[in-house]
Amino acid sequence: MRSLFYFLLSWPIKILVRCKIVPDNPQESLQLEDNKSVFYITRHQSASDLLTLQMTCKKLNLPDPLQTVDINGKQFNRCLCLDKPSSVFPWRQAADTKAIDQGQALLKLHQDNPEQDAKLVPVNILWGRAPHKDKADVGTMIADQESPSWFRKFWIVLFSGRDTLVRFSKAVSFREMVEQQGSDEVAAHKLIRIARFHFHRQTVAATGPRLMDLQQKFTALFANPSIKRVIADEAKAKGISEDEVKMQAQAMMTEIAADYRDSTIRVGQRILNWLWNRLYDDIEVKHGDRLRELSQAGHEIIYVPCHRSHMDYLLLTYVIYQQGLATPRIAAGINLDFWPAGPIFRRAGAFFIRRSFRGNRLYSTIFREYLGLLFARGYPVKYYTEGGRSRTGRLLQPKTGMLAMTIQSMLKGIDRPLTLVPVYIGYEHVMEVASYHKELKGSSKQKESAFGIIKAIRKLRNYGNGYVNFGEPININEFLNKQVPDWKQSIDPIDPPKPSWLTPAVNTMANQVMTEINKAVALNSVTLSALVMLTAEQNAITREELIEHLDFFLNVQRKAPYSDEMSIPEETGEQLVEQVIKLNKVEVEDDKLGQILSLSQNASLEMGYYRNNILHAYILPSLICRLLKSYEKLTTEEMVSSVTTLIALFKAELFLWQDQKQIQAQVEALLNVFDEQDLIKQSKAGYWSIIDEHEQGFKLTLLSACVSETIQRYAIVLKLIAQLQPVSRTTLENDATALASRMSTLHNINAPEFIDKKAQSAIINSLRDHGFIHTDDNGSFLATDKFAALDQLIRDLTDDDVLQSILHS
Repeated sequence: MRSLFYFLLSWPIKILVRCKIVPDNPQESLQLEDNKSVFYITRHQSASDLLTLQMTCKKLNLPDPLQTVDINGKQFNRCLCLDKPSSVFPWRQAADTKAIDQGQALLKLHQDNPEQDAKLVPVNILWGRAPHKDKADVGTMIADQESPSWFRKFWIVLFSGRDTLVRFSKAVSFREMVEQQGSDEVAAHKLIRIARFHFHRQTVAATGPRLMDLQQKFTALFANPSIKRVIADEAKAKGISEDEVKMQAQAMMTEIAADYRDSTIRVGQRILNWLWNRLYDDIEVKHGDRLRELSQAGHEIIYVPCHRSHMDYLLLTYVIYQQGLATPRIAAGINLDFWPAGPIFRRAGAFFIRRSFRGNRLYSTIFREYLGLLFARGYPVKYYTEGGRSRTGRLLQPKTGMLAMTIQSMLKGIDRPLTLVPVYIGYEHVMEVASYHKELKGSSKQKESAFGIIKAIRKLRNYGNGYVNFGEPININEFLNKQVPDWKQSIDPIDPPKPSWLTPAVNTMANQVMTEINKAVALNSVTLSALVMLTAEQNAITREELIEHLDFFLNVQRKAPYSDEMSIPEETGEQLVEQVIKLNKVEVEDDKLGQILSLSQNASLEMGYYRNNILHAYILPSLICRLLKSYEKLTTEEMVSSVTTLIALFKAELFLWQDQKQIQAQVEALLNVFDEQDLIKQSKAGYWSIIDEHEQGFKLTLLSACVSETIQRYAIVLKLIAQLQPVSRTTLENDATALASRMSTLHNINAPEFIDKKAQSAIINSLRDHGFIHTDDNGSFLATDKFAALDQLIRDLTDDDVLQSILHS
């Protein structure tokens, strides 16, 4: 009879239910040796839940949860259910399930049979992802999932079935449970209690904490002591009533606050599914498991991605939702608050921030306390430490305001760990790249508008692949424990003062965030092709040579990766070339000998953007090649010494992560890679040199060119310091920019950062910070004793024609 009921019910379930399975490949994460002794544990003993799980397991080729398992002649239900449905009649109490009895029986069986080792897989089935609300409405009552009755479950399946999340967790070994906890009734109760807590944490992570409406937020903010104080101070300072200041504050709160609606997320998810299928061949995600582990452990997650494009807002939110987690509240620039995008973004969780708070104490206080309210209520948050989109493709120097406000919120005594998750976002095509170069050439930035959206939609086409890599999380509590051991003494629940350690700690944290973003770099067909073609003569290369170089560049990272966090394409060089041609990134010309791939002048400018996305990953191997080409022979120790000096200088600008120990390990690994390919050789005396007669030597030449422009910019600044010292910062920056502009014209250097005044300033700061220059009593720069050795090293590594132009200018 039961089998017939399940059979009949399975048909409407197949029609009404569509599942999102998390993780994407649960078979890998479950780590099951076989599918025989596998049990599942779920929250509800519900026919719809069990049939949904059965449908999912069939799709994944996992054991049927409705079957029984035979162990030593005893039959066990494969699925343990924690709760039976509530009764339709409120005066009747639901009976207990057999989960505890079966759990104890399984533990006892493992106690008696040391060879037995069954696995228990927790599976959480969520019907819809709507968060609970502080003010209940009809939708909340219908979607209530606390052991719903069959009648309520009917409506849940009907309205939320197509938005069902099935989340598999790592399998737990009964053998390990017995060894650690025993097999008595107490152990069985503990197993069930842990499972309940596990499912509760997962549910909160997927739906988010209880939802506040706008009026509740405003009420909470007006009750905040800091805002009360600033309102009173503003009224007194301006000679107006507190009610007038409150009206101003209310307007600011309305301007800032998100108005999250889960219906917007549901509709947006369906639209984005369609959009991504049209725009991208694939969205590759790496380390999504980190997010689930953090949310499961009760961490407040703060996403801090790099900022390439307006598409970032949509892509990252979509990916987080697909990972089975609540979407974050997103800090967006006030320039995006235009109709119709602004209202839609607000309902998707965006809160808006002005470009500058300076001089507006009321606004800055309200914004800081609004951010603190989000943290206190447990909402995940996302903000961009760069402040705006990068126009050059490199990471921008971080803006520290949001990080400072995050730590200030902690000083009010938030009782859960706050964790930053750096996110690398990459694309094979960024829609705004052409406009970025116009802005870098002096054109004014186009204001966002509804017309701009329509224009962008009309240009939509296939953009290749997108990449979202979640970097190594940074636990803020642990970070402060190391940086400022006594930071907790500054905690004040009412109004903590700004401690003296805040600014230096925030600066260190900001740099660590950017470094972790760069460690999670994603290589792709366009970025790698840009790296090769922009170093080739006339930005043109034969198809065969490009394939060969791409295979070489890939091999370098596969055997001696920049970091363990990065993602490297599995494709061959030939497949990457096909992708670049498909995306119309290069011009293809056929002749009798084959194909020549080249870049037009505009394409060269655009490809410079993509090259800069990954340039930092090839700086160290490029330096090794450049040293080998500049000197006839070098020992490993000499190479490590020179590379260490230069990486230390480049680190702040390119957000490199290696210290001296890691540099030595990577130098040795790269030398082995080049040696294996017979590109270099080592003498009996330990000296490395290039194999001159080798026909593949041009690979090292091309790789060595990746660092050329960085070396040349240092050569310019060092030449001016040697010639003009003592020299003021203003004079040095202006002259360096002017000389860089001349070199750009003489040697056809198109990279916008080459002539950027901020880039010259970054070099000056790096030289000062590492003791190559110092300031005199008038604040002018002078060379130190270390200067001459660095100057000679940079000259040795600079191309002869460029060096002559610099020295004779």
